[in-house]
Formats: sequence, structure tokens, C-alpha cells
Amino acid sequence: MTNRFGWAKILASLSVVAVAALAPTSASATIVGGPHDFSGRGWGTNQVCVFCHAPHNVAIPQLVPLWNHGTSVATFTTYSSDTLNAVPGQPSSNSRACLSCHDGTVALDTYGGRTGTNFVTGSRLVGTDISNDHPVSFLYDAALAAADGGLVTPASASQVVAGIPLYSGQLQCASCHSVHDNTNGMFLRADNAGSALCLRCHQK
Repeated sequence: MTNRFGWAKILASLSVVAVAALAPTSASATIVGGPHDFSGRGWGTNQVCVFCHAPHNVAIPQLVPLWNHGTSVATFTTYSSDTLNAVPGQPSSNSRACLSCHDGTVALDTYGGRTGTNFVTGSRLVGTDISNDHPVSFLYDAALAAADGGLVTPASASQVVAGIPLYSGQLQCASCHSVHDNTNGMFLRADNAGSALCLRCHQK
């Protein structure tokens, strides 16, 4: 028969198991501990979310919810091609938010009215010439898919297919990249082995 001390050990063990079950299965599946976690950099706060979001900030609601980061005002050289049926505009919505770090004109630690000094470098630096990157900020609808002939007709104005969202009918950076989840590397929404992610939109 288990005595009261034995039960205490069992309950303690069950508590550990319960906590483990509630914890994320991978640190890369969250901001915490991932490449977008700047809390340990000594940039004025040990908070995680504040570099991009603040609970009472709605100054730029068209970018992303509760946007708190400095926003790029750069003019970008956008993608163009004789075979492109889409009409990319200047980056807007979450694409402008992403580029507000990755274009190299706004410091990573520019947030909440604070002017930072630490800029993105290396392979993470996209720059303001995005003409060699996938086009963004264009309307992706049935008319575009029909005109192109090689695109999946989007299911609705909010998604191409399950897992590939559209934003006000437009394809943006966050259509393929999930800023909060680096499980697949490069924050891709799905594993791109065999171009699997690309083939969700492109019929090749």
C-alpha cells in the first residue's frame, strides 16, 4: 500500500508530465528562443513580443496587429518580368512590416518610439531592391490564375489553399512565411522539400 509520501511522489511526477505535455514540442515553433527573439540582446527590455507588438498600439493597424516597430519608408525596386501577369505594388501590409527589419533601413531595436542601432546583416538582409525576390503585394484571384495558366485558383480571398493565407486578397510575405514559427527553417509555412511549398500555388 502506498503511504502518503508515496502519493506525494506520484503526484509530483504527474505534475511534471502535465507541464511537459503543455510545453511546446519545439522551441523553434515559437518566437521564444528562435531567431526573432531579441529579448536577450540588451536592447532596452527583456520582453519578447514588444519588438514588434504592444498591447495598446494601433498606430499602424494596416501592417500587422498592434504594430510597435519602426516602419520602413523606403521605396522598393519591385519584381518585374515579361511573363508576369500579376501587378506587384510597393510592399504593403505584413510585407512592409517584414521589410521594416529586412530592408536594412530600420534597426532591429527600433521599437516603441526608441531609435535603435542594430541592423540586420548577412543573408537575412534583403535590401530595398527586391526585384530578384518573389513578388509580393499583388492581387491573387481567379482572374490572375486564369490569365497565368500556371497558378492554382485561390479558394477564397483569404487563402490560396489551406495553409497559404492571402491578406485582403493579396499575396504577401506572410503567405509563405510564418514569422512566429521557424519549424521548417526560414520561417516557411511548410517543408519545401521537392518544392512542395511552391507547388501549393504553382502548377508545374
